[in-house]
Amino acid sequence: MKHRRATTAIGIFIGLAAAAAAIWHFVWLKPYTVTPAELQTRYAYKEQLTAVDTHSVDLRLQSFDGALFNGRIVYPSDPAKATRPFPVLIGMHAMGSTHMRWWQAEFNGRPTIEQTHRITQMALQRGYAVVAIDARAHGQRRNLGQPHPMRMAMRDMHWFGKRQAYEQMIIDTVRDHRVLLDFLVTQPHLDAQRIKAAGYSMGAQGALLLAGLDERVHAVAAMVPPHLGDNVAAVAPINLVAGLQGKRVWLLTGDEDDEANPKQNQALFDAIPSQDKKHLRFESGHLLPTDYVEQLSDWFKI
Repeated sequence: MKHRRATTAIGIFIGLAAAAAAIWHFVWLKPYTVTPAELQTRYAYKEQLTAVDTHSVDLRLQSFDGALFNGRIVYPSDPAKATRPFPVLIGMHAMGSTHMRWWQAEFNGRPTIEQTHRITQMALQRGYAVVAIDARAHGQRRNLGQPHPMRMAMRDMHWFGKRQAYEQMIIDTVRDHRVLLDFLVTQPHLDAQRIKAAGYSMGAQGALLLAGLDERVHAVAAMVPPHLGDNVAAVAPINLVAGLQGKRVWLLTGDEDDEANPKQNQALFDAIPSQDKKHLRFESGHLLPTDYVEQLSDWFKI
């Protein structure tokens, strides 16, 4: 009898937890409005260049707030022998991942299921230099042995309606990339007029935000960005699409994606003001089919 009561109690608790999780979006996180001027202010940063050996594979730069961010740049050939500047691809990784996913088919014993390493291969074959860094609270920027700050931020948002930690992580990661752009455009062997950004999931969100804010990014490939609305208005890409005017923007989505349904994806695509845009839809979930990478070939042709 005691076992049956305990089982019943556990079932009730799980049911209540599931119900709470289903309604958090409406109960705890109230929508709010944010003006274009306010968005520009929140993503503003102080220019901070640090001398770096530009022939090195590994990067370590100081960001706007003094924090150090790490990453890697890979050239298609020896930059010292290049006859013209390389166009640049900035790769942005998914939540819970690391910049290493842009270089390796496997990391820490787990395959790179997003296939972003294959995008790097394609870019290098087309003469691009590829650069990627760790997002805030990810990769080498985590405090090992401590609770994962991203999981804590998501828990606080889902269960307690506290959006600040999540929003700040995204905003500061985009700011880090703007500092990275400061570095890239000063390098004589890199073409400041041909900088593109590509990202997967959270990285797609970040790539859209970065290109929407910063005129130095001329094209975006966004793979399965999560749907975000005014509950997290400061980090919702749809609120910065005006800055995508005149840029090449490709949106790749899965029709069975739990993070964004077809109607939401179409609304985001329709809101992009660029004439040079393309929406590729796949019969998949959040994990796109392996061959999606090949369909990006024409995106590189500018």
